[in-house]
Amino acid sequence: MTETGILNREIAAEMARTGHTDMIIIADAGLAVPNTTKVIDLSLAPNLPTALQVLDEVLKHFSVEKIIYSQATVDVSPTREQEFLSRFDDCVEREVVPHPVLRDELTRKAKFVIRTGDFTANSNLVLVSAGGPRWYCEK
Repeated sequence: MTETGILNREIAAEMARTGHTDMIIIADAGLAVPNTTKVIDLSLAPNLPTALQVLDEVLKHFSVEKIIYSQATVDVSPTREQEFLSRFDDCVEREVVPHPVLRDELTRKAKFVIRTGDFTANSNLVLVSAGGPRWYCEK
């Protein structure tokens, strides 16, 4: 029985299947996701859990080289944008895309989506997998 790390077996399994440059999405309760993309639904009640709570746990086990979020986050939920950004060093690339690009294109390209109960509008964040600091490089 797993007692450390990501306890949700679906999330742990999907994270183990990701490689460098693969995308996963942490989504609010309302993001439309195509039926062809795997969704792991953690929503229990409004704002339970939040996207930030899930992000904080995922980042303990997942290396990120780039984050992508929508212009709608900037326009409608700027505090949430700042909360997202505060979790990443400046060396992590950031990209802002139109909301239809995130909703219609990136949700199709993602390996999987973690749906939260977050009711903060446009609390959706794409994480692009990095090689991570654990990799040994001679030079």
